[in-house]
Amino acid sequence: MKGELRIVGLRTVGLVIAGLMSVGLAAPAFAQSAPKMTLVEALKIAEERSETLAQARAGETRAEADKLRANSGRLPNINFTASYDRTLASEFSGIFDSSSSSGSSSSSSSGGSDVDFSKLPFGQRNVYRATFSFSQPLYTGGRVTAQRKQADLGRENASLASSAALAQLQLEVTKAFYDSALADRLVAIAESGLEQATAAFEQTRKEFEAGRKPEFELLRAQVARDNQQPIVIRRRADRETAYLRLRQLLKMPKPEPLAIDVELDVASLPAPAPFAADLETSRMEPPKATRSQVAQAETLVQVREAAVAIAKAERLPAVNLTSSFGKVGYPSSGAFPGFDDFRTNATLGVQVSVPLFSGFRIQGDTLAASADLTASQAQRNQTKALAGLDTETAIQELASAEAAWQASAGTIQQAQRAYEIADLRYREGLSTQLELSDSRLSLQIAQANRAQAARDLQIARTRVALLKNLPIGAR
Repeated sequence: MKGELRIVGLRTVGLVIAGLMSVGLAAPAFAQSAPKMTLVEALKIAEERSETLAQARAGETRAEADKLRANSGRLPNINFTASYDRTLASEFSGIFDSSSSSGSSSSSSSGGSDVDFSKLPFGQRNVYRATFSFSQPLYTGGRVTAQRKQADLGRENASLASSAALAQLQLEVTKAFYDSALADRLVAIAESGLEQATAAFEQTRKEFEAGRKPEFELLRAQVARDNQQPIVIRRRADRETAYLRLRQLLKMPKPEPLAIDVELDVASLPAPAPFAADLETSRMEPPKATRSQVAQAETLVQVREAAVAIAKAERLPAVNLTSSFGKVGYPSSGAFPGFDDFRTNATLGVQVSVPLFSGFRIQGDTLAASADLTASQAQRNQTKALAGLDTETAIQELASAEAAWQASAGTIQQAQRAYEIADLRYREGLSTQLELSDSRLSLQIAQANRAQAARDLQIARTRVALLKNLPIGAR
């Protein structure tokens, strides 16, 4: 009677576990219904939606604007101004009215000159002005040339920063993509282990009912199956986390279905398609001195050198060619001037500006620029050393990942064969449940190590392919 109750209890537990597997542990529906996304598609979506990359490209536009401003320093400035003035009260009002009669007599006595004081600008009620002004720098002591060089270097630096931001984004998306693929594979391995443990339990239960297996073997098979369930739950939770990270990089809302098109459990694992060509180039000639961060450091040194030249140029004179042409109209009658009421002003000159004393401001600017130059030179040298170390590390990590991938192939074949033999021996009654469980665990570990090695190899390949533009130390 007790044996029957125990069997009924085991069957009840089995039904409950099967229900949990079909409901609580069921795989997400999005993995089955969603169209699969390739790495190329994921990279394209991330590039279109990345705020970081948009900011970096906005920096390129800003640097282009700085170039336009710097180039304007060597070009002429032409301005047009127009104005109208209505005089409400003036100290010259009526000053010539009282002398108009005497003016005629004095004019006759002074040689007959006839002066019309109403045409003079003093105290006119309505004044119209239209002026064109022109200024062309002739000599700036090298300041404009240095500013243009700074702007050109700034544009180059912005382009390097944008390339670095894109490479960093591509590496992060690739990592999230293969992390999701690894999570999918680990879920499949865990679910396969649960199926194997369940099958072993069912066989043991039948043999126990037939009297060919002791109760100890049945309990051990049940424990082995039940221990596999938390692993499946944990693997599925890890998969949700991996996909959440990928969704974040792709700016995809949670309800939107997402599944990826990638295989880690394959005999031959080619390099990720978007980076295959760059990977071969980096293998042939590892980019040590050509790293973008080294180029940025070198550019910064040149920017600082230009800043020193600009500061020193402040001591030198500035020479400008200036000119102006204007029309001034005083209406002889009414509020609006006629064509004959306008008079011409035209000038042409050269302006020289020489700083004599600036309160030591120029000396301070020069000292600060020289200090910035020294700091940037030290940073450049440090960056070069770090770039060499980082490049060698990435190459060594790739070699290690390739070796681990190659080694895992033989291990998984051996583990698979060992499990098949253990399963056969157990079915024939030649081994124990412990031997079967150990073989199943060894197979799962080998399969997980194979998937992890495939993921690590693809990330190492991607990093080496992007090494030229990646920030130093990017992982």
